[in-house]
Amino acid sequence: MSIVVTGANGHLGRHVVEQLLEKVPADQVTAVVRTPEKGADLAERGVKIAVADYNTPDTFDALFAAGDKVLLISGSEVGNDRVGQHKVVINPAKAAGVALLAYTSAPGSLTAALADDHRGTEKVLLESGLPYVLLRNGWYHENYTENLAPVLQYNAVTHAAGEGRVSSAARADYAAAAVAVLTGEGHENKTYELGGDVAWSFAEYAAELSRQSGKEIANNAVSAEDLVGILTGAGLPEPLPAILAGVDTSIEKGELAIGSGDLSRLTGRPTTPIAESIGAALKG
Repeated sequence: MSIVVTGANGHLGRHVVEQLLEKVPADQVTAVVRTPEKGADLAERGVKIAVADYNTPDTFDALFAAGDKVLLISGSEVGNDRVGQHKVVINPAKAAGVALLAYTSAPGSLTAALADDHRGTEKVLLESGLPYVLLRNGWYHENYTENLAPVLQYNAVTHAAGEGRVSSAARADYAAAAVAVLTGEGHENKTYELGGDVAWSFAEYAAELSRQSGKEIANNAVSAEDLVGILTGAGLPEPLPAILAGVDTSIEKGELAIGSGDLSRLTGRPTTPIAESIGAALKG
């Protein structure tokens, strides 16, 4: 039996593999990467490496074995046919008879276009008949804290979320939830709505950034239409500006304020405060 993690070299995947290695022997973990080089350091630590790509279906054909537990980390190519990419994992996992397939999805409350691929994948997974877990991950602190350069350059947090609140958490928190599901029992056919313990507004985020950076960071709320223009002007490729503005519209409606408590329950600890991730990002 192996615990198989797809997208193992991505931001979230790396956290998952590192945390798995604290709980299970390395030879029980299979990291799926696109090229052998991307998994070289993990291989040195005894992790099994499988080279496969969502865009090359046959690379997944012999990857799974009966009894494996699989974490399907959603593809990062937004705007591509991500449902098709995810089928490339789900179909051979079903054929092999894996014991569990956990999928990193989006909050059930999210209506933004970003959620469409996730809903499509959830449908495919449920129809497959595989024992599943839907890890409906809320927003990551890092979505904001890893992009501080323009904020600090212009001394403003620019958004179209109004007074909406975000229950974000650190990537390491979401990884810990995935690890709990992959190494624990009794999670079959469950859906978890995952988000941080504390929901914050962009005014609070700007205030915390001001406090920690020593600069006066303004809370610059604009319309969704204006945000698309700003992001397009900043050089973001289509369709990203519209997708990001759509997320802000969802935040304004309260769709990314997750009050379930599932994340801290699964991990057995409080979620990381946004102030802590801001501090780490500013230290660089």
